[in-house]
Amino acid sequence: MLSNKRIQELELVMEFEKVEECFKEVSSWIENVGRKRLKETIILDDSLEMLLQAQKQFREFDLIASEYCRRGQEALKKTDRWEDFSSVDVHSYKVKLQSYKDQLEEFCTQLDENRHRICETVRLYEFFDKVRRGICCMEEGVKS
Repeated sequence: MLSNKRIQELELVMEFEKVEECFKEVSSWIENVGRKRLKETIILDDSLEMLLQAQKQFREFDLIASEYCRRGQEALKKTDRWEDFSSVDVHSYKVKLQSYKDQLEEFCTQLDENRHRICETVRLYEFFDKVRRGICCMEEGVKS
């Protein structure tokens, strides 16, 4: 039984090396591209036209970022069975895995929050724009 468990642990280590390539690519993209682009979306312009442009640009970025999140999550699923192993040899890999998982979860959460914030801000500005146009029409009607 110990021999079988040890063989399984070695197989996991070999599997981790394959999965780690994906993690490194996703992690590198998050650090070098993703976080920078998310920071750019923190400050939104104060006109509806500019907000719509920012939303369009964010959607393009969001497609790419969501793909990286999906790839990272798929790679994480491949390592789900690691939880059953507790040997010292596997522990260092679990620590790396947790680091990748934390980074991915944080980025995906920020992406979701920004997506929601931009959408809600655009909706709010569209509402205020309709109200403003309605008030202008009422003022013109009163003047006539």
